[in-house]
Amino acid sequence: MSKREPSVKFLLRLAALCLSAFPVIAHAEREFRGAWVASVYNLDWPSKAGLPAAVQKAELRAILNKAADLKLNAILLQVRPASDALYNAKQEPWSAFLTGRQGESPGYDPLEFAISEAHARGIELHAWFNPFRAAIHTDDTLAPGHVARVHPEWVRRYGGQLWLDPGEPAARRYVIDVILDVVRRYDIDGVHIDDYFYPYPKGGADFPDSATFAQRGGGMNRGDWRRENINHFVEDMYHAVKGAKSSVRVGISPFGIWRPRVPATIEAGLDSYGQLFADSRKWLAEGWCDYLAPQLYWSCMPPKQSFPVLLAWWRAQSRAGRPVYPGIATERIGPARPAAEIARQIALTREGTSAPGHIHWSMKALMRDLGGVDEVLKRDVYR
Repeated sequence: MSKREPSVKFLLRLAALCLSAFPVIAHAEREFRGAWVASVYNLDWPSKAGLPAAVQKAELRAILNKAADLKLNAILLQVRPASDALYNAKQEPWSAFLTGRQGESPGYDPLEFAISEAHARGIELHAWFNPFRAAIHTDDTLAPGHVARVHPEWVRRYGGQLWLDPGEPAARRYVIDVILDVVRRYDIDGVHIDDYFYPYPKGGADFPDSATFAQRGGGMNRGDWRRENINHFVEDMYHAVKGAKSSVRVGISPFGIWRPRVPATIEAGLDSYGQLFADSRKWLAEGWCDYLAPQLYWSCMPPKQSFPVLLAWWRAQSRAGRPVYPGIATERIGPARPAAEIARQIALTREGTSAPGHIHWSMKALMRDLGGVDEVLKRDVYR
C-alpha cells in the first residue's frame, strides 16, 4: 500500500459513519449533479422505438423539466449506443432505438434538440458514447453505412453481440473520429464514455482476437496488450477532444471496483483490470479525463463493497487532481436501500473535496420518484 492510500481501519470507519446520523446538508457552492439518460434498449429515452417525433420531444422535455425541478445541472445523454447515432451523424446510421429501423431518420435531430432544451434550463448536456459495441444482437439488420458492413475486418462476434476489436488501431481511430465529429458540430458541454471497452465476460468465453494479437501483440502478454490498446484509446481520445474544443469536458465511467481486494476489504466477482482490461486507475492518475465517474452502485455496508470505502480509494488515486464524481444507484432504492441512503451517499461526496459531484443511475428512477427520492433530494440535498 502506498503512503497516499488510506488504511483499511480508516476506510472501515468511513463505512460505519455512513450508517450513522450523517449530516446530509453539506452545502457546496458548485457541484456536478448529473443523471444518465440511456437510449440503449429504450431504458430511459425514448420510452420505446417508433414514437412520433412530437412524442419523443415531449418525453425529453419532461425529463429535462424534472432535472431542472430537482436542481440537477447535467444530463448525460446516450447518443451512440451501438455504433449508431441519435444525432445527424456523418459516419454512422440513425439508431433503431429512435424509429425501430436502423438508418431511418426520426424527422429531427435529437441531440440538437436536447442541447437547446437543456441549455434553456441551465443544464449541461454531455454526449455519452459506447465506444466499441457494434450491434446489440448478431442478427440485427444493419444499415448499409454501418461500420460492421463497411469494415467487417474490425468486427468480432462475442456474447451474442458484435464488437469492434480495440486491438485494431484503425478501429480505435474510427471511434475517435466519430466522437470528434460531434465535438466539432454540436454545442455539447462534455463527452462521456461508459464502462464497455472489452466486453463483460460471457460464459467463460474469451474475446476472439487471437488473429489480431498474433499480428499486433509484439511479444506482449495478451492481457497487458489489451490494456495498452484501451490506454492508447483513452489517451488519444482525451487529447483529440481537448485539441478540437478545449471547453468540452471528458468524463469516463468505469466499473466501480478497479480490482478485487483493492482496497483490502473489497470483494468483487469481476476483475475490471483483468477481465475488461480497463486500467481506469491509470487514466485518473495520468489525467486522461476531466472527471472520473466510477460506478459505485453499492450500499455503505457491508464492507466488502462499501460506497464510502471505494469513494475514498478512488479519490486517493487522483494524482493529477481530477475530480471523482461517483455513479450512485438511485434505481436500486427499495426496502433494503431507502432514499435516505442516497442522501447520505451524496453527503459523502461533498466531504473533503473542493470539486464535489455525483451522477444518478438513472433518470428513470427520478422520473418514477422511487421511494420518495425526489422529495428527499429537494428537501434535504439540493436546497
